[in-house]
Amino acid sequence: MQKLTALILTLVMSGCIFPGVYKINVQQGSIVTDEELTALTEGMPRSQVHAVMGSPLMLNPVDPSREYYVYTFQRRGGDIKEQRIVVYYDDDRFSHYEAQLLEETPAY
Repeated sequence: MQKLTALILTLVMSGCIFPGVYKINVQQGSIVTDEELTALTEGMPRSQVHAVMGSPLMLNPVDPSREYYVYTFQRRGGDIKEQRIVVYYDDDRFSHYEAQLLEETPAY
């Protein structure tokens, strides 16, 4: 009986580490296109920037003059690729942005 229990337990535990487990692609964050970035013009109000680009992923509670749009993509458990855009405001008016874009966005 002990051998049968040990065999069943071994089979159950080996199923947890089976190498053929399917891993999905994981996407998180705000997808921002080049068209959306080129639609931004200096002096736009914050609400209009949000209408063009969507809601920012992160807000800086200490410095409200910056908003962050971050997108990450991980293909089947591989390396995580990140796209980061920081939008700067001067008195609630768009002034400029800094972008670290991915070469391609796998979501589309």
